Amino acid sequence: MYSKLKPFGILSLFILMAFYSLQEIPLVYPSYFPAPVYDFKINPLKRAKIELGRKLFYDPVLSRNNSISCSSCHHADQAFSHAGNGLSKGIEDGIGDRNSPAIFNLAWQKKFMWDGSVGNIDVQALAPINHPKEMGEDINAVVRKLNKSKEYKTLFYRSFGDSAATAERVMKALSQFQLTIVSADSKYDKVRQGKAKFTETESRGYQVFKQNCSSCHTEPLFSTYGFANNGLPINPDLKDNGKWNKTMEPEDKLMFKIPSLRNLSYTYPYMHDGRFQTLNEVLEHYEKGILKSPTLAKELQKPIVFKGNEKEDLLAFLKTLDDSVLVSNREYRDGGK
Repeated sequence: MYSKLKPFGILSLFILMAFYSLQEIPLVYPSYFPAPVYDFKINPLKRAKIELGRKLFYDPVLSRNNSISCSSCHHADQAFSHAGNGLSKGIEDGIGDRNSPAIFNLAWQKKFMWDGSVGNIDVQALAPINHPKEMGEDINAVVRKLNKSKEYKTLFYRSFGDSAATAERVMKALSQFQLTIVSADSKYDKVRQGKAKFTETESRGYQVFKQNCSSCHTEPLFSTYGFANNGLPINPDLKDNGKWNKTMEPEDKLMFKIPSLRNLSYTYPYMHDGRFQTLNEVLEHYEKGILKSPTLAKELQKPIVFKGNEKEDLLAFLKTLDDSVLVSNREYRDGGK
């Protein structure tokens, strides 16, 4: 009797595995977060696609010489940044044009890249794949390589019901994985949830933050994810004018995407070109280094003046935005281990 039931049992197991892989799963985030701006109706989260996206994220097959993966510049234990590197590093020791941004809370962002030149996370990965100094590859070549892999044929079949890799499927799988990277488990979040309390120093720093930083770095994401000129003198080596490089519109000159203040301990150096190694240097800029220009943010027309221990208090508060759970989460590691 057992031998007669065995094929049915195997079939049932495959059905259960397929259901498990293709079932839609919700994006988990705190109640005090705003609703995501990403349209999950177009590309609903599914476990199989997330797992495929994670494998692609860690696979150097996306680069021309199979040496650089997405994770090469976006390390899980560095809040998916490239800590210690001012500019991105790519194939054959190539150096990119900008600092590798941390990638978390992407479901709340409408524009991507420091200049906002990409308007949809579902196609964002094309930029580093095609960049000659980063991954230096053509997406069609990537697809050809993937279609030669038996493992990827299986993974694409589980994800899309068809074993063929396509450019669209590669992009959507990568975005699925990246959309699940949510940073919402810092001390700040625990305070919001009533599970912890700020120290007196952190509380004072919170007030300094609200007085000087919150208009651009709005809670709870700690960014509006808009664009601003924060008074940085232009880097003479890079000649980077932000959005203006693409639009050539005067109002876009020196406008760069506003990064989140979450996880700053893991994501140094700072600014679009990684010019500041420490947060003290960043605060020094806002106090003494702002360069006036026609597009300078209105909030920075007057420098920030820190009194007494306000710098130290602010730094203590910013430390509460570090998410140690995020950087140690095995679900985000290669192979989910």
